[in-house]
Amino acid sequence: MSEYTEEEQRILAYLTDSVTRGERYVRSKTIADAIGLTAKQVGSRLPRLAEKSDDVDIEKWGRAKSTTWRVTPDG
Repeated sequence: MSEYTEEEQRILAYLTDSVTRGERYVRSKTIADAIGLTAKQVGSRLPRLAEKSDDVDIEKWGRAKSTTWRVTPDG
C-alpha cells in the first residue's frame, strides 16, 4: 500500500465519503473548503492521488474556470 501524506489522507477520506452514493463530480475548491486546505493544495495532490489510490478512481474531467474531477468508487 502506498503511503500518503496527512493532506492526501484528508482528501481521500473526503472523496471516499463523497462517493458512497456513486459517481461524483467535484472541484478542488469544494474539497478544500470542506477539509481546510487551499484549492491549490488540493489541485496539486489530486493527479498524484489518481495514480496512487486504490479506494477511489479520480479522473480529470473538465476545465472551465477550474478543473472538475470525476470521482468514482474503485471496483
